[in-house]
Amino acid sequence: MTARLPPQGPQPDPSKILPKTVVLVGLMGAGKSAIGRRLAARLHLPFVDADTEIETAAGCTIAEIFARDGEAVFRSVERRIITRLLTEQPVHILATGGGAFMDPETRAAIRAHGLSVWLRAELDVLLARTARRTHRPLLNAGDPKEILSRLMTARYPVYAEADLTVISDERPPEATVEQVIEALEAHFGVALPHSAHHHHHRHPAHHHHDKP
Repeated sequence: MTARLPPQGPQPDPSKILPKTVVLVGLMGAGKSAIGRRLAARLHLPFVDADTEIETAAGCTIAEIFARDGEAVFRSVERRIITRLLTEQPVHILATGGGAFMDPETRAAIRAHGLSVWLRAELDVLLARTARRTHRPLLNAGDPKEILSRLMTARYPVYAEADLTVISDERPPEATVEQVIEALEAHFGVALPHSAHHHHHRHPAHHHHDKP
């Protein structure tokens, strides 16, 4: 374990470079799954969706837990699953449901054991993305624009407590993934794999490791 990687040679293993699991937070439609899957693939790390893990553990859907047991019970299940993933699983990319980071105890667990990244999207982007989906029970109950606006007002000040914020906009997901990788590199002071075909025209000064 004490052997050091030579400065040249193959890309180091991201699971050894990234000290903590990266936890993606944000509203529905912010791209947590889409960005998370691509980020995990780029970094050769597992991608885990907390909502999927909750449904697997509970043996039923999140909507069923909500309907049968109420939100408080759901949040306690969610908190337990997220804490277990952060403390018992190797470093991975973890997407969380929109309400998870709002729970103070879940937020404390994420702060203690992971690195949170808020994928911040504006209303028009969220509306465009969620309009294409029908499995959004929260939005089927009324005017999506009004509901999303209300959620943004309530949640953005709390999401802003995340360790890092990356704008998720109408650019292709790959561009957002690059932004997340740059933010992680700057935060941890490490070099991570970048997409070979991505043009680094935004922040050329940051890419000292791209030069031969």
